[in-house]
Amino acid sequence: MSPVRTVDEHLAAILAAVRPLTPLDLALLEAEGTILAEPVAAPVPLPPFDNSAMDGYAVVAADVAGATEQTPVTLPVVGDVAAGDTGVSAIASGMCTRIMTGAPVPAGADAVVPVEWTDGGIVSVRIDRSVPPGHYIRRAGEDVAEGQVVLEPGVRLGAPQIGMLAAVGRARVRVRPRPRVVVLSTGDELREPGSPLAPGQIWDSNSFMITAAVHEAGGVGFRHSALVDAPEKVLAALREQLTRADAVITTGGVSMGARDVVKEALAGTLTFTKVAMRPGKPQGFGLLDGVPVFTLPGNPVSAYVSFQVFVRPALRAMQGLPPEPPSAGTAVLAEPVRSPRGLRHYLRGRLTGGGAVTPASAQGSHQMGALAAADALIVVPEEREHMAAGEEVEIWRLP
Repeated sequence: MSPVRTVDEHLAAILAAVRPLTPLDLALLEAEGTILAEPVAAPVPLPPFDNSAMDGYAVVAADVAGATEQTPVTLPVVGDVAAGDTGVSAIASGMCTRIMTGAPVPAGADAVVPVEWTDGGIVSVRIDRSVPPGHYIRRAGEDVAEGQVVLEPGVRLGAPQIGMLAAVGRARVRVRPRPRVVVLSTGDELREPGSPLAPGQIWDSNSFMITAAVHEAGGVGFRHSALVDAPEKVLAALREQLTRADAVITTGGVSMGARDVVKEALAGTLTFTKVAMRPGKPQGFGLLDGVPVFTLPGNPVSAYVSFQVFVRPALRAMQGLPPEPPSAGTAVLAEPVRSPRGLRHYLRGRLTGGGAVTPASAQGSHQMGALAAADALIVVPEEREHMAAGEEVEIWRLP
């Protein structure tokens, strides 16, 4: 066992070992959730032509300058223009055309009268209100100019970004893929949720929780069924998963017990250490055949906090993103807290009105109830043994 590391030392060792994933060229819908790896510019202006923002009538604004409900203006309708029309249309003063939303504005027209301000005529139309030049016309390039960079590298591609890529004509895009992460729990006592329990057994929650956390961090999680406490089976299962994994996470079997099988299986390959933190003191990390392997403690809260402190930043780095904690900020303590000197303490808490945070009453590393009810982690620095109510404290907002 190596000497005790600080949180920052252990995280630095992890970040020094992981590398951004190689970019891929993907079709748009395949790229959802990935990180853009190239700048994307618009090859044409958006919109590419002047078009109508409403269903109505394309007019010369001066022709309807005096129109009111009492003194309406009647104009002949000389044609229809629908969205998608590729022909060239034009009007002269004293005429109008029916026009649909998104349709190109005819040459000579400089305004659109909404159909609601008319009698909806087909041969001729009565217009009851005046409109200024440019009314309800979307000008070419008013959204995006030709050549403008619309998306920068490093943005995660959600629905609006996928829509933007399609709007500028991209069918494929270069991205950093979502890390594929295999999650395994260890322990003879673990059973699948939904199965009956014998005395001494518990349902496996860690693998489900950490797989979900992988998804929240932008990765693709693959949950493996719980492994029994046999070092050779643990190692065989790990090696079997390497072909589909960009990273592997295990929970359990890394402390000082007689049957800490993960540490036994990977001794000499990974570095196992104590980290000056609570919860989550026993940690392990290293490369197995070049694949990062994170071995987290088995207590559920310890596993979850360890994921947020160490694994999440690494998965972000693999996606080419800054290795940041989740939604860091500050809040005011609603109650005093105590913490062991020399340990960075991550307390579960609930954010309340007015920028305050209340520590959970249950802070045990096995107490899932308090974790499930928490929406923030309160970060107490190593040098602080006591923080008073009203003090400002760092928090991480949980997904």
